[in-house]
Amino acid sequence: MTDNKQTILAVRDLKVDFTTPDGTVNAVKGIDLDIRTGETLAVVGESGSGKSQTMMAIMGLLAKNGGVRGSATYRGQELVGLAPDQLNKVRGAKVTMIFQEPMTSLDPLYKIGRQIAEPILYHRGGSRAEARARVLELLELVGIPEPERRIDSYPHELSGGQRQRVMIAMALANEPDILIADEPTTALDVTIQAQILALLRSLQRRFGMAIVLITHDLGIVRHFAERVVVMRRGELVEQGATQEIFERPQSDYTKMLLAAEPHGRKAPPPETAPVILEGRNVVVDFQIGGGLFSGGKRYFRGVDGVTLRLHEGQTIGVVGESGSGKSTLGRALLRLIHSEGIYRFGSTDISRLDRKQMRPLRKEMQLVFQDPYGSLSPRQTVGEVITEGLMVHEPGLSRADRDRRAMAALEEVGLDPAARNRYPHEFSGGQRQRIAIARAIILKPRVVILDEPTSALDRSVQGQVIDLLRTLQQSHKLSYIFISHDLSVVRAISDYLVVMKDGKIVEQGDTQDIFDAPQDAYTKALIGAAFSI
Repeated sequence: MTDNKQTILAVRDLKVDFTTPDGTVNAVKGIDLDIRTGETLAVVGESGSGKSQTMMAIMGLLAKNGGVRGSATYRGQELVGLAPDQLNKVRGAKVTMIFQEPMTSLDPLYKIGRQIAEPILYHRGGSRAEARARVLELLELVGIPEPERRIDSYPHELSGGQRQRVMIAMALANEPDILIADEPTTALDVTIQAQILALLRSLQRRFGMAIVLITHDLGIVRHFAERVVVMRRGELVEQGATQEIFERPQSDYTKMLLAAEPHGRKAPPPETAPVILEGRNVVVDFQIGGGLFSGGKRYFRGVDGVTLRLHEGQTIGVVGESGSGKSTLGRALLRLIHSEGIYRFGSTDISRLDRKQMRPLRKEMQLVFQDPYGSLSPRQTVGEVITEGLMVHEPGLSRADRDRRAMAALEEVGLDPAARNRYPHEFSGGQRQRIAIARAIILKPRVVILDEPTSALDRSVQGQVIDLLRTLQQSHKLSYIFISHDLSVVRAISDYLVVMKDGKIVEQGDTQDIFDAPQDAYTKALIGAAFSI
């Protein structure tokens, strides 16, 4: 039991402040926590709760405008205020950290072998040959295939899961006491998530290290952590054994987080509902190579002979791992990329329509992206963003009419209409996603394709967005194609499920039937990985 484990990192009255043009922001407001030998401690809470900043402060990695007060002692040594040369003897050797997005943490200009070797050479010394041998050992340990070849690869040549394994190898290079993992699986497919978590668990047993898991995914916490710390607005609101927290939460906030797991089931549309969007024998090929120095043209088949029919009022969930072709299929159905096949929108054959001929139909076929911040112009106010489509599709509207429509759309997605005069960067991730949805529904479409619209959001915000999408669907008789790798979200929102692998549909049918009794081995693996983490 954890009671018999020794405290190796003790945090007392830790405060983190950031100096901004608008004043001081108190990100962490005096928290206490202990990390014990060999345990897995999960730190949970919504975005902005202070969970990542707490660990960054302990590691001495705050931004320049950040300051830390209080105490964090590692085996009796105070880390807060420690000189950088002394702190470097601890971080990277005794306490290490892996981050959510390895592509931004790995230097694109250097081979992975060199990057893993750096902490080895810094903390252990020795020759480059000895460091290279240790790197090969680590790559094999974390399950990188063909380590002798991959050691000389650049980060962009690896998959997302492989890059995360490289980060783990780097963190484990000096066999630390504590590994801090900040959202290490959020951007990964469920099968890769399960592999990474299984890898961390096995490495923890091997090295006897403590793991601090920062996450908003309570499914992972339930199966992976021994203790849980719940944070909100920079304060620690509850902590305890995982089973105790999940079965008998004391804080209202903890109860809200647990209740925010996607739930509910969507009823299918009536059998008489007409087909609103159809793609038959859809094929999408991408050219690879064929440049000045790359030899002849070669092609990669992203979608391979897929047929899909979306009925009025239906929500089709499309799932599969990265590279399965699900996003490519969505864009092909909207005729946004070159593809082969037969396409119909309602009673109209749109297979051979060019861009100009498709324009009148665009208002009825809308797309919502995964990252609203990347798809919302930072130079436009929210009102301008939302009404941009109206200027194209309803040019006869006056400025006052457009403004009224923007106010109504914002109100419908649960935002203050006065927000139309602010800019996207002034909103949270969940609010920006609501703005993206408002931009789509203001045109009164019949079909909306949603491409990973909730993957970057906290569970509580995911639940709010799902409820919003359900309400809008009923109000406007919308039909959705919901593309995601989050099976719990897909199960809650869709009535029909399509499973894709390598550009093909391997299984499809009623959502609940597939979750209850999947037939294809790949579907079984996806569902097993999602609900046994």
